[in-house]
Amino acid sequence: MAHTYASNFIHCIFSTKDRKPLIAADRKADLYAYFGGIARSEEFSLAAAGGTADHIHLLFILPATQSLAATVQKLKGSSSHWMGKGFSWQEGYGAFSVSPSQVPVVRAYIQNQEKHHRKHSFEEEFTALLRNCGIEYDPRYVFG
Repeated sequence: MAHTYASNFIHCIFSTKDRKPLIAADRKADLYAYFGGIARSEEFSLAAAGGTADHIHLLFILPATQSLAATVQKLKGSSSHWMGKGFSWQEGYGAFSVSPSQVPVVRAYIQNQEKHHRKHSFEEEFTALLRNCGIEYDPRYVFG
């Protein structure tokens, strides 16, 4: 085959260090736009961004030429620097593959994070995603 073809939609989640509410409401739109700028400069597509004061959800299309770990490192490292002194992301992240048919559902879910978290904590949300994706985990180390 002369070309490489891939469809890699990734739902990525990461939180602020110690899940402190460091993302002010008036900075969210600019932060999401900044993530879009990182995506453009790194030549991948950001399909959705959303979150709350203590965590972010991103839906992006990962090209076959880029690794997930390197892409998330760019997103977290650059945005942490952009957010300024005293801001940092917690180590680690969750990354879940998304079927193309489910992209509209995941996009809506990401864009409605504030509403979603009126009923469910970040911990409940994240562990439910791990369970639903069949990812084994030790609860002692997920949020440490």
